[in-house]
Amino acid sequence: MGAGTMGALALPHTLLDWQPAHAASHPWRAWTAVFVHYSALHVAANLAGLALITALGWAAQLPRRSVVAWAAAWPLTQIGLLMQPQLLHYGGLSGVLHAGLAVVAVHLVATGGAARRGIGLAIVAALGLKLLLEAPWAGPLRHVRGWDIAIAPLAHASGVAAGLVCSALTEFVAHQRKPGTGIHDHD
Repeated sequence: MGAGTMGALALPHTLLDWQPAHAASHPWRAWTAVFVHYSALHVAANLAGLALITALGWAAQLPRRSVVAWAAAWPLTQIGLLMQPQLLHYGGLSGVLHAGLAVVAVHLVATGGAARRGIGLAIVAALGLKLLLEAPWAGPLRHVRGWDIAIAPLAHASGVAAGLVCSALTEFVAHQRKPGTGIHDHD
């Protein structure tokens, strides 16, 4: 991610960021928007978030299907921004990071014992509270004290939704496999 961000710095943001006006004609933007950052603090916060979620996923022993769910949630996070066409440009990793956290939570709830399920449910509850406090329905951007850029709360909500749906689907498929069919998830 860091190398992608560094490479993206050489290109104008307007070629890579998410723009709803170009959703159909420039579909790559659903992937490349994560490499666009509008300040050094923005990059640092997103990289710290990526390190934290990676460590959490490692500790939770996420299987391959969870990685696939997170990868599927990546472009869906940006596509969810179409619900707020007033957000003319979006860049950053925060929506996809929220998706990753949702994927970890679903995995913990679906496959863990009581303690792991409790941690997963606590993550879901914390995400829900955070989204309520951010009020993504109240407009495209928020200026938050301490940040040198505006945040896009809908990106966080869209990421959580994409992560929950993609992860729930992969967990459902994994649990529908019957022993003896020769179909196994080698995670």
